[in-house]
Amino acid sequence: MKKIDSKVSITGHLDELRKRIILSLIAVVISFGICFYFSEYIFQLLIMPLKGTLAFSMKAPFITIKNTGNPEHGLVFLAPAEALWMHFKISLVSALVISSPLIFYEVWKFVSPGLFTKEKKYALPFVMVTSLLFLAGALFCFIIVLPFAINFLLTYKTETIKPMLSVGKYIDFCLKFVLAFGAVFELPVILVFLTKSGIVTTSFLAKNRKYAILLAFVAAALLTPTPDAFNQTIMALPIIVLYEAGIWASKILNRKQKDKPEPPV
Repeated sequence: MKKIDSKVSITGHLDELRKRIILSLIAVVISFGICFYFSEYIFQLLIMPLKGTLAFSMKAPFITIKNTGNPEHGLVFLAPAEALWMHFKISLVSALVISSPLIFYEVWKFVSPGLFTKEKKYALPFVMVTSLLFLAGALFCFIIVLPFAINFLLTYKTETIKPMLSVGKYIDFCLKFVLAFGAVFELPVILVFLTKSGIVTTSFLAKNRKYAILLAFVAAALLTPTPDAFNQTIMALPIIVLYEAGIWASKILNRKQKDKPEPPV
């Protein structure tokens, strides 16, 4: 009898997973149609890093947009369908970003049956925090990282050669950076999950803070191809702040309750 119940339970979980995946796909498809209609406007936003870069200074206004003014940094397509596929890629990634709150919500709905009643109240904060962190990472990359990276790569030892950028390669470069930073900004949520699962403890995270800071600067050096330490520090600081935020959030959420835990419902 236990064997049958186990099979029914597994079947129920698979049905629930299929339902959540279908709802997420519907959201992505609808968002894709909307984004594809506006793909040209999104494309114009993505080529902004080619036209200018951020400049930091110790005097007000501290951050300014410096126009590169280089007409040679235009885009070309090298295959008949490359421009069309570029619009498909832009639309798909934009659709994933737009529908990410609903996707995170469906993820929560799938795992929530195994949670305690008190833990289920975190559904709305989970969806809001994960969505906001992902969007913040994407914006941080687009506004700060991409202008620096593209300007450096196009001007580093290129006095005797002329850049001819493929639109497909350029869009792939930008979208990978944006998605990567969106994922990196989920670090606090990942740390909370690891501590709640008992895989690591907050004391372990705090004790190894120096290694986390070192890894943050290594990641910044790899992700930001600018040679000076100032710009690398700008990239590393958000990762360090997110790590600290993850530790504090874990301490607050994992604080022992006086009441006994309720059975799963």
